[in-house]
Amino acid sequence: MVTHAPMHSVPFAHPSDPPLQERRMAASLIRLHFHDCFVQGCDASILLDNSPSITSEKFVTQNNNSVRGFEVIDEAKSAVENVCPGVVSCADILAVAARDASEYVGGPSWTVKLGRKDSTTASASLASRDLPRFADGLQRLIDLFESKGLSERDMVALSGSHTIGQAQCVTFRDRIYSNGSDIDAGFASTRRRNCPATFPNGNGNLAPLDLVTPNSFDNNYFRNLLQKKGLLQSDQVLFSGGSTDSIVNDYSRNPSTFRSDFASAMIKMGDIEPLTGSAGIIRRICSRVN
Repeated sequence: MVTHAPMHSVPFAHPSDPPLQERRMAASLIRLHFHDCFVQGCDASILLDNSPSITSEKFVTQNNNSVRGFEVIDEAKSAVENVCPGVVSCADILAVAARDASEYVGGPSWTVKLGRKDSTTASASLASRDLPRFADGLQRLIDLFESKGLSERDMVALSGSHTIGQAQCVTFRDRIYSNGSDIDAGFASTRRRNCPATFPNGNGNLAPLDLVTPNSFDNNYFRNLLQKKGLLQSDQVLFSGGSTDSIVNDYSRNPSTFRSDFASAMIKMGDIEPLTGSAGIIRRICSRVN
C-alpha cells in the first residue's frame, strides 16, 4: 500500500527553483499529477515519450500543447537521483510537486503518501477516454470522477484548482461567443478581446481561469461561478442548476472548507490505482523506461 511518509528529505521539498517562480507553473504541476492519476492510476505514465513500444499520452487532445511542467519534474528527479539513486519514483515526485505547488501559491498543504512505482507502459487510448474535456457536461464529469473513486464533492473541490492557471482561447471560444444564458455578458465581452471568433486565430492566446485573483489560491473561482463567470464550459456546469450547485455555494462562502476538502481530495486522487511492491519500476529518467 502507498504509505504516509515525510518528504522534506527530498531536495526539492522547498520550491525555490526558478521554474516555480512562474506562478502559472504551480497550476501546471497540479494538473500534471491529475492527468497522470486519471490514466492507469498515479504511475507517471504521462511522462513517457513516444518510443517503438510506447504511444505517449502527451499527444491526446486533452494533453497536446497544454500539459506542461515536464522539465520541472525532470530537474527534481535528477536532483533526487544524485542523492539516492533508484529510490524515489517519478510518480511520487509528481505527487510531491503538486503538493508543493499548492503550498507555493498560498494553497493548502497535506502529507503526501509515498511508495508509488512507475509504469513501464502508457495508454493514449485510456488518456483520451478518461481525461475530462473542456466542453464536458455535468453528468459526464460526475461519471468520470466516480469511475476513479472520487465523489461529486471531491470533483468540485479539485475543480477549484482553477483558482490559478490559464486556459487557451481554443478551449473557451465557443462559450464566450455562445450568447448563452449561462455566461455573464460583460465577462464574455471582456474575454472576446483576446480571443478572436474565427478558428484558428488566437487559438493559443491565454486567459486566467479566475479573473479576480488569477495568481492566488483562494475561493474566488467559486464566487465567479455564482456570477456566471466560469471561463470553461466544464467550470460553469458545476453551477448550472444541477446537483453540485450546493457544493459551489458552500465553497463560495467558506474558504476554509474548500481548502480542507481540496487537500483531502488531492490525497484521495493520489491514491488512484498506485503500482506498489513488485509491480512497476523506479524509472531513472522519467520520460523513458529503464
